[in-house]
Amino acid sequence: MTESSRSLVSVKNVDKVFKRGSEEIHVLGGLDLDIPEGEFLALMGPSGSGKSTLLNLIGGLDRPSQGSVEVGGERIDQLSNRRLAAWRARHVGLVFQFYNLMPVLTAQKNVELPLLLTHLSRAERKKRAAIALDIVGLSNRNNHYPRTLSGGEQQRVGIARSIVTDPTLLLCDEPTGDLDRKSGDEILDLLQALNREQGKTIVMVTHDIHAAARATRTLYLNKGRLTTEPEE
Repeated sequence: MTESSRSLVSVKNVDKVFKRGSEEIHVLGGLDLDIPEGEFLALMGPSGSGKSTLLNLIGGLDRPSQGSVEVGGERIDQLSNRRLAAWRARHVGLVFQFYNLMPVLTAQKNVELPLLLTHLSRAERKKRAAIALDIVGLSNRNNHYPRTLSGGEQQRVGIARSIVTDPTLLLCDEPTGDLDRKSGDEILDLLQALNREQGKTIVMVTHDIHAAARATRTLYLNKGRLTTEPEE
């Protein structure tokens, strides 16, 4: 494998088991996945198939029961909790279905939140947040509170927050699931631009075939296994 084709994310033989009392629930079983740098990958599958679980493993929000998860050559499943938290803060940007904005903070202050974990000055945090809001087309909304923004604008703030640290990975969990088609298309346009123009590696969980069509590759997860075609 050449340097240019080397995987940014490498998931090998991963099992994920959740325990509910004495019952074991097997969500992922022997799963393998390689994601090249700069790819826009869509993950589809029925509810409960493990899509969000896989996203959480890639982002270091959870650990596999068995197997390895490597990002940028680092085995994140072997990091201590403290080192893993620091790794996430530096390398992962998260975009949620329901935006997860703080209602008492302005758009700019919401975008600045990830930067509070850095050693940047207040002025530098403000500058970087302003740049991120400009990238998503909301430079004129920086002092607005979430309640005064449309759903699409709130999601743009969420995306600005996810890219303000210039992360290695952008992980999106149903980013258009709470939006109408027009607003959803605008968000997908933005994600495509981040992928094509800024080279962001994006993994997007979605139920929407229309959204998945924007990705450079689509995989289907069902019964803990990945396939290139949906189950009949």
